[in-house]
Amino acid sequence: MTRPPLPPFDEASAKKKVRLAEDGWNTRDPQIVAPAYTDNCPWRNRAEFVTGHDEIRALLTRKWSRELEYRLIKELWAFTDNRIAARFAYEWRDDSGQWYRAYGNENWEFAEDGRMQRRIASINDKPISEDERLFHWPLGRRPDDHPGLSDLGL
Repeated sequence: MTRPPLPPFDEASAKKKVRLAEDGWNTRDPQIVAPAYTDNCPWRNRAEFVTGHDEIRALLTRKWSRELEYRLIKELWAFTDNRIAARFAYEWRDDSGQWYRAYGNENWEFAEDGRMQRRIASINDKPISEDERLFHWPLGRRPDDHPGLSDLGL
């Protein structure tokens, strides 16, 4: 099984890889997201460290059960042959109705088959009011004409 685009990356393929990752995460479905990673892929996600598909699915299931109305935008920051650095922001609310915008950076390393073999993420949440929200598309994939992070000044 391969997950194109495959390394080595150029700017166009790195941007496509970032957008495909964003699209997958915006499904909020751990069964769709987990196969993009190798079977033994280690993650650092905030203060949580997990390895492999079962632990990734469990982390994502917990995440999306408390991060309601999750909408994510990713943007390419840098790339090399088999590594990509991306920055991202996502908006979500908790079950009390408090909205947040999470800001973060990810470092990704890819196997030859295009699956991610290492993921390191640093993320910070900022409480926002509903009026401060910027991500208003219907749940799911961000529309192609919706502004990206740079366009939004984030």
